[in-house]
Amino acid sequence: MKQDLSYPIPSEAALEPPTEWAELRGECPVAHVKLPSGDQATLLTRYADVKQVLADPRFTRLLTAPDAARLSATDDGGLFNSEMAQIIPDGGEEHLHWRRLVGRWFTAKRMAALRPSMAAMAEELIDDMVKRGAPGDLRAALGFPLPVYVICDILGVPAEDRERFAYWSDTLLNLTRYDKAEIDAAQGEFFQYMSDHLAAKRAEPGDDVLSELLAAGGPEEGGLTDLQVLVTGMGLLVAGHETTANMIGKMVAMLLDDRTRWERLLADPSLIRTAVEETLRMDANSGFGLPRYLRDETEVSGVHLPKGTTVVCSMAAANRDESAFDAAGEMDLGRTPNPHLAFGAGAHSCLGQALARTELQVVLEVLLRKLPSLELAVPAAELERVEGLAVGGLRTVPVRW
Repeated sequence: MKQDLSYPIPSEAALEPPTEWAELRGECPVAHVKLPSGDQATLLTRYADVKQVLADPRFTRLLTAPDAARLSATDDGGLFNSEMAQIIPDGGEEHLHWRRLVGRWFTAKRMAALRPSMAAMAEELIDDMVKRGAPGDLRAALGFPLPVYVICDILGVPAEDRERFAYWSDTLLNLTRYDKAEIDAAQGEFFQYMSDHLAAKRAEPGDDVLSELLAAGGPEEGGLTDLQVLVTGMGLLVAGHETTANMIGKMVAMLLDDRTRWERLLADPSLIRTAVEETLRMDANSGFGLPRYLRDETEVSGVHLPKGTTVVCSMAAANRDESAFDAAGEMDLGRTPNPHLAFGAGAHSCLGQALARTELQVVLEVLLRKLPSLELAVPAAELERVEGLAVGGLRTVPVRW
């Protein structure tokens, strides 16, 4: 195994993968890496290995174990291994029960019903950007506000509080930018906000996921504890906007980087669905990857992993594995099937993937229709990544039309 590679591995260009990924997949698919905390972990970069580990219940999210690697120097790894993350059941029947209760709100059917309001919201945000004049920042004008509005709607939370959510989620998802005191303070404020919000929902329920979870009663009635509902609300708010907000910017940047891709979608909008999947697969800047803690010893790719190993699954590296995808390094807007791992795999695959897909498709539909002349206002080489986030993104996406 290669020794002491620092992780995350930096990349020269915002939209391109680090060259080390291909080397690791070819020569060292189970590699020793050093995390921002200084602790050691094992990095997986091959499609088959990542898929195997994500589906194996022995690899858990219990990153609070005494021998688990700390992800960041603040010691509690933000969202991944805070005590709050442990409140949602990690596996087995309890986890499936939680997913069933919450997942009812994220079905493809429910998302289809949300499409018209998403499209109307996207149109309004694009109109505002156009009014302000070119060049505009697509991330700030559309990528960030749209998912926040949508997830606030689903949770029944006032959208005018979104700036506060932005700060809280950035603090919870950032592995390097904030110190422990700042992270603890943000978690405390966020926790208090959600407690107050749930008390208001209990008094006056609405048509939203939190009201429904409260109405299901406690564990005796087959529902969740109040604390689990609260943490679910916090988790959905963070996961439901930060990831998609960043992906909207990256998706548009990838499609405009080689403008023949944009032209192709203008000529054939039926490709929107597969184009969204392909940008998810090609995203070289998806963030930290998924860390897992191994409860029992096992083998991956013929390499023995002792009990207590912390593994990082790089879905982004796995999504470019030539053994899983033909011409894996090339963007094929019509690629099908496309079994990428952008949303994970197995029992912990992303609960909100139907929501994310719907938002990305709607954004693309509305942009192609309203701004067919859209182009990047800077060369793609000048785009800058946001560093330190557990979720990867671009600092700005300057565009003109």
